[in-house]
Amino acid sequence: MPSKIYQGITTEITGEGDSVAPLDDRIVKNNQAGYDHLGITPTWRTLNEYFARLEKQGIGINLGTYVGAASVRRMVLGDDDVQPTPAQLKQMQELVARAMRDGAMGLSTALQYAPAPYATTNELIALAQTASRYGGIYATHMRDEGNDEFNALEEAFRIGREARIPVEIFHLKAAGKANWGTMPKIIDAIERARTDGVDVSADTYAYTAWGNSLASIVPPWAHAGGDDKLIARLKDAKTREQIKQYILDPSKDNQWNNEWKEAPGPDGILVTSVGNPALRPLQGRRISDIGREWHEDPLDAALDILLKDDAATSVAVFGMDQADVITVLKQPWVSVCNDSEGTEPSGILGQAHPHPRAYGTFPQIIHKYVEQQHVLTLPEAIRKFTSLAAQRMGLTERGVIKVGMYADVVVFDPAKVRDTATFERPNQLAEGMDYVIVNGVPVIADGKMTHTLPGKVLRGPGYASANHQE
Repeated sequence: MPSKIYQGITTEITGEGDSVAPLDDRIVKNNQAGYDHLGITPTWRTLNEYFARLEKQGIGINLGTYVGAASVRRMVLGDDDVQPTPAQLKQMQELVARAMRDGAMGLSTALQYAPAPYATTNELIALAQTASRYGGIYATHMRDEGNDEFNALEEAFRIGREARIPVEIFHLKAAGKANWGTMPKIIDAIERARTDGVDVSADTYAYTAWGNSLASIVPPWAHAGGDDKLIARLKDAKTREQIKQYILDPSKDNQWNNEWKEAPGPDGILVTSVGNPALRPLQGRRISDIGREWHEDPLDAALDILLKDDAATSVAVFGMDQADVITVLKQPWVSVCNDSEGTEPSGILGQAHPHPRAYGTFPQIIHKYVEQQHVLTLPEAIRKFTSLAAQRMGLTERGVIKVGMYADVVVFDPAKVRDTATFERPNQLAEGMDYVIVNGVPVIADGKMTHTLPGKVLRGPGYASANHQE
């Protein structure tokens, strides 16, 4: 994973909301286009089987994962907007328990992305209680990060209290121009919860634009049944008009985080990656520009992109304020996340056009926020990159340099570290990492990739290798 190691990443915890397992044949079929694009045959169905495959083939960095609540929901309920029966909820809890025994780090949710919004708080508490019994944490992309963020925070706190589980808030932000400047109040709410005994922390990637699916501008009810149903609704003129009205009038559903308004506007949404090769000329362009070229209203252009791309389009949304980003970064309980897939400038992966954080998250913080702006000291930045994150994940043998610990070590001159990726040209490796060592083996030496695969699968506290029977 060149995009990771060139910015000094030695360990990745993945699985935000969805996870690589559990799988069944129906989910595999629904995901087949993605597997085909990458040349992957998904031979695994459980997390343990996936880990075994990674260990057999080798990996460049250490990797652990959460079990995604949406994956568990899909296994039992599919993509429909339905509620589980008591028996189905028990099935979902059993899937969480199995994943925790296989080595999941905890339970994760991404509550803005279908089918996750269909889950009630009580459903999430039940699943989190299962993860808690195995020593896991609850990590969440909250139900709202904008107009209704304080209610979303309260939901996360409630899950933590009632499930008796630590809470990690993925990429804490105040989304949408109407909410800029509210971060101090958000921080106060989290501090009060911490004082009241909720073990809650957060992370950030420290950019003012977030990455998302373009389909996220469409309200959750239009996603019910999966992408095929969404495409069918967009093709139906009457339903498409209803979707447009919901997008333009978010007051109809206060629980829906309307990114079209939060951007703000079509000039604040940039197409990053597409699935349809014919649409690649759109990558790196704003929705407003595409609408003008197509002689369409920008919202119609956005919906047409979804139709032509089978809802596979990713975008960057410029919806955060720089002062809020700095406020988050400075909190002592906030670590740093990458929030991006592993990629590289060439080959199949190089055809995509990711958010520049894919290549530049950690170097940007060193160059911009440590060396230039002095928002953080270098030791504090390193703590947020390493020991703070490792401690949060229970990785007691990693995250610090000490005799007897795993040798995950990065050697660099901070004055030479640069993030070169931009929103217009993201596929550019970071500069300045002289050595990146994973488990004692260099994956970068003298600034060049060695192509070694010394990474290890990292299993969470529920995994007991001595009596693992799966």
